[in-house]
Amino acid sequence: MRRYAAVDLGASSGRVVVAEVGPGTLDLHEVHRFANVPVRAGGTLYWDILRIYRGVLDGLRAAGPVDGIGVDSWAVDYGLLDERGALLGNPVHYRDGRTEKAGSRVPFEELYARTGIARQPFNTIHQLAAEPRLASATTMLLIPDLIAYWLTGEIGAELTNASTTQLLNAASREWDAVLAGGLGPASKILAPLRRPGEVIGPLTAEAAAETGLPVGTPVIAVGSHDTASAVAAVPADGERFAYVSCGTWSLVGVELDQPMISEEGRRANFTNEAGIDDTVRYLRNVTGLWLLQECIRVWEAGGERVDLEALLAQAAEEAPFRSTVDADDPVFHPPGDMPGRLADFCRRTGQPVPETRARIVRCVVDSLALAHRAALRDAQRLTGQEVDVIHIVGGGSRNALLCALTADACGLPVVAGPVEATSIGNVLVQARADGAISGTLADLRALIRRTQRLERYEPRADAAVPAARAFTRPAR
Repeated sequence: MRRYAAVDLGASSGRVVVAEVGPGTLDLHEVHRFANVPVRAGGTLYWDILRIYRGVLDGLRAAGPVDGIGVDSWAVDYGLLDERGALLGNPVHYRDGRTEKAGSRVPFEELYARTGIARQPFNTIHQLAAEPRLASATTMLLIPDLIAYWLTGEIGAELTNASTTQLLNAASREWDAVLAGGLGPASKILAPLRRPGEVIGPLTAEAAAETGLPVGTPVIAVGSHDTASAVAAVPADGERFAYVSCGTWSLVGVELDQPMISEEGRRANFTNEAGIDDTVRYLRNVTGLWLLQECIRVWEAGGERVDLEALLAQAAEEAPFRSTVDADDPVFHPPGDMPGRLADFCRRTGQPVPETRARIVRCVVDSLALAHRAALRDAQRLTGQEVDVIHIVGGGSRNALLCALTADACGLPVVAGPVEATSIGNVLVQARADGAISGTLADLRALIRRTQRLERYEPRADAAVPAARAFTRPAR
């Protein structure tokens, strides 16, 4: 039996999970969790990256001796290094407003044709266009690559996360020379690419001392975009499946062998992100449980603790689809008074205003189920790929109301779990690279089905699911 540590950094918290892996065995337990609290200073929203790194070091110390370490995180954000390898200030948070009016010298149609990546104002290419520190930088590292650099001293850019930057060519899976050239002299900041399963390097003496681990402990490249690791852990049996990696975002899509780049896909905002074993994650980013997370943050701001399970139970008793919102309306993207914004949206669109917390929660969950349905239908239409089952993985798989409503809305069974999909995908890539297990992606998924708890939700024949409402988004 071999032991691996998954460093999983999320937008609101980070954690270190240790897994014991072997043929027929996959046993995980969390050894450390820490808050990931962004900081606003001088009008800019930053990630507190040194606090994050301290949490990683503490988590690895709690993990004890392991046979490998893998790091994954959210996408698009980065740190800049100077010629000495020192960090040029804190990474800026993707929800900062600096890219709201971001443009590009390359028309978006060409950007999509080259990269297959959907339009998002916070994509790395746009962040770099708004980056005042670029002239002083010699290297750009996405967040998991930055953590791996501090652990090993090795510079590189893992492929799955690099694909989200809108600087990677979808066909060649290399940095796009034309788009990188648009950065001018700064194009040299793009690090050499590495693939999941490659050994990045051993812990430095400094990192080993901070963690209590042996100097030779290897750090292994995994699907460092957390969604890549999560989709690798979808416990699908066959190819006719869709997935919803559900957390702060809901990533709704299907798995392909090749990028699918079309004008229809561009208009539908579908993206082609690199996955494990040369797969393509053809998906749409849907605003997910961020809506609910922000509501809870606002309600708890006065010191009151919110019992989410009790609220969800109350929401389940409310009338279904009484009020729904366009979860992807830009008004919901920044932090702020989410309950007030939801109420204002319903008021503006002539719907009943959810006046209680239970009705606000029901509004959010109903809206997400309809958003999942819309994205799934578009994915099937655009790819021609038939879907027999939807897999919901990640934290949202614990939300029984959301899983049941997604089954009802889509008219398909939902298999929920594993909750720890990102960490599972992380450690399985490590274990395969280390020789503890072997096989294809399908074999890894079979191991998950044999060892992890899954819940199945069948669509209810009597479920009254409305057609999607047509909302007009305000001009921005």
